[in-house]
Amino acid sequence: MPALRLRDLPSRHWWQELALMLLINIAIALVLTVVGNHNTFASNMIFSNCIGFSISCCNYLLCNQRLEISWQWRTPIAIICGVPAGFKLAHFFGEPDVMLFLWRNPESEWRWLASALLVSSAAAVFFILFYHSVAYKHALEIAKREQAEARQAETLAQLAMLQAQIEPHFLFNTLANVHSLITRDAALAQTMLEHLNQYLRASLSRTRQSQTSLADEIDLVRALLAISQIRLGDRLRYQITIAEGLQHAQLPPLLLQPLVENALEHGIEPAVNGGEISITAQLSDEGASKQLLRLRVSDTGQGLQIGNSDGVGLANVRARLQSLYGDEGRLALYPNAPHGVIAELSLPYRVRDDSPLERASA
Repeated sequence: MPALRLRDLPSRHWWQELALMLLINIAIALVLTVVGNHNTFASNMIFSNCIGFSISCCNYLLCNQRLEISWQWRTPIAIICGVPAGFKLAHFFGEPDVMLFLWRNPESEWRWLASALLVSSAAAVFFILFYHSVAYKHALEIAKREQAEARQAETLAQLAMLQAQIEPHFLFNTLANVHSLITRDAALAQTMLEHLNQYLRASLSRTRQSQTSLADEIDLVRALLAISQIRLGDRLRYQITIAEGLQHAQLPPLLLQPLVENALEHGIEPAVNGGEISITAQLSDEGASKQLLRLRVSDTGQGLQIGNSDGVGLANVRARLQSLYGDEGRLALYPNAPHGVIAELSLPYRVRDDSPLERASA
């Protein structure tokens, strides 16, 4: 059994310790009265409480002195010192002076001392097992809390890493387009730069946030589509439809953007005639007061190609959904007949804490 130290135990109120000691003393007095030691219950109560209090005081003094004494030595010392002191204290409250009787007639009175030492030792064993159990549970709780904090820190680090990987990959293509537009259409180049500025500002701010709103993510995606529409011209059309009241839905930052980038890169750009991107957001009732937010990005581009992997962007989205929501977060890809792809995000519906809806319901 490992050494038990006071710092291994959780903080407890003094009255809890006193109540436990009184409970044990009452149990001892009751047992002694039932087995018949020729004393009344009241007399046994006085003896058991005085001896228990004296042993506790001795143990407390030994615990708080500078010399570190292990519990294997501290407990016998406290019992040996506490039992005679308890008998003297009981005599102070009107009981016979057992120590005096023992001094005068040790041959006939030794049973008093032996019985008290045996009962006190049994009670001490109970307290030792009890406090070791408390210390073990306390250490287990600390270990669980530290593991949970470590897992949370690891998850946050992974999320930060995944968000960092979802930086706009089309930055250089957009700058090249701006460079070419400056000589051909300066006004359009300026418009594209404004959209790029809006997009980068929103994108960089998202990487420093743990949560954002659907409205903020839509603003980011709208800027991305506006830039792409200038770059692709008539080959790109898009529409965004958000169900009423969902603007304040809580959403991890940069979760919707990779789906739109994927639709542009693998759907619209490879298609000869381009296509249309449609973004919708709606609620889905799953029963038991559970609602899922479903975000759908549909394109009418080239469609799913055999052998193509999901790519880093969609893999990151899946990893973030798993980290944040477990089995409740899901990303699914479907063919969009007659051609194109539907990417659907499903995650638990929550409203941002600082949204007007949340403040109104508070």
